[in-house]
Amino acid sequence: MLQLPPSLAYVANLLAAWRIGAQVALLDHRLTAFESDRALDRLAPQVVVRSADKLPGGLRAFYDITDAAQARPGGRPAGTDHAVLQLSSGSTGPSKVIGRTADALVAEVHRYTQIDGISLPGERIVLMASVVHVLGLVGGLMYSLHAGVELVLPERLTADAILKAVAAGAAPTTLLGVPFHIELLGSVNEARHLPMLKRMTTGGELVRAEVSRRFTDRYNVPLGNMYGMTEIGVIGTDLFGEHRPSILPAPGITVREQDGELLLAMPASPYVGLSDPTRFVDGWLHTKDAGRVDPETGLVTVLGRLDSQVSVGGLKVDLTEVEHTLAALPGVEGAVVVFDNGIEAYAIVPDADLAAALEGELAHRLAPFKRPRELHIVEQLPRTATGKLVRDRTVLRTAEPKPAP
Repeated sequence: MLQLPPSLAYVANLLAAWRIGAQVALLDHRLTAFESDRALDRLAPQVVVRSADKLPGGLRAFYDITDAAQARPGGRPAGTDHAVLQLSSGSTGPSKVIGRTADALVAEVHRYTQIDGISLPGERIVLMASVVHVLGLVGGLMYSLHAGVELVLPERLTADAILKAVAAGAAPTTLLGVPFHIELLGSVNEARHLPMLKRMTTGGELVRAEVSRRFTDRYNVPLGNMYGMTEIGVIGTDLFGEHRPSILPAPGITVREQDGELLLAMPASPYVGLSDPTRFVDGWLHTKDAGRVDPETGLVTVLGRLDSQVSVGGLKVDLTEVEHTLAALPGVEGAVVVFDNGIEAYAIVPDADLAAALEGELAHRLAPFKRPRELHIVEQLPRTATGKLVRDRTVLRTAEPKPAP
């Protein structure tokens, strides 16, 4: 198991382990001791590699560390032929153990080479996504090594440090990250002229329309969209921003729609150990994402999590619509909407006057049955290690409420 921050030590250990035929489990260095111990118990690695020294704080994106390998008593040899084991993000519940073979990883790297708009040899990728998770691991690190693309990690995950990394080279440059990074870069007050910046590509959650507009206004480059899952990697893209919010399936990927859910063709189940038997059935992975597939163009529109469709008094409500509406209101810096015998909303609103006006603003924009029954103003919203907003109700209830003025 590697539990290392983004560093040369991480890359060296990963490639060395694969060179000797080892199975590598990847664990995010930002997990708490409780989360790490739980993962160790589940995966039972024989060797754990961590930083020999305490990691410095701050929003760092790259570390200079010394690694230390330690044998773990009671560790088990690999029980499958997977080259890598990863834990799902856990944004909506407990993490799943997902395994990918060497052939599956190689196939995904080659899939990237066939996508129109992907970074080309001699170009640069400024990577903000975690190299422990699938977008940064395959779309950033592995693809760059294969294609001869320069991979740049900013020193820190701040807007200034990211833009400094972009400006440090003259070759065409792509930013690769998640919606959190778009919001961060979109918060820059003035427009930036960066002639080397080619585009930004985002994976993960849906990007709200106003966030997308704010980013493109600041930087005047396309905001590309990528849809993928840890189980299979990149599924589809819209790197030129022509079909937003839809994407075109990547080469070799088959997507179909069944009862409003997106299904993916796969040769075998990606799950290791106990898993929900309904997730992989007869060669099809149930994504649990709501969506539709255009029979004429093949374009896939992802409509959010399937469990975001709820019934209120017999009327269907899409929690994604409610969340995006709330997040677009003046003063709202982040929002999550969940359902628990009623619609509940959590929002970050620093300005007390704007926070007090939220319910009235929502009344203008949403029908009564769509409005949150409870609206919690909090200091921060919990996120996963990959920057995804957590939608687990138990975790959300631990969010610190904003003190009354």
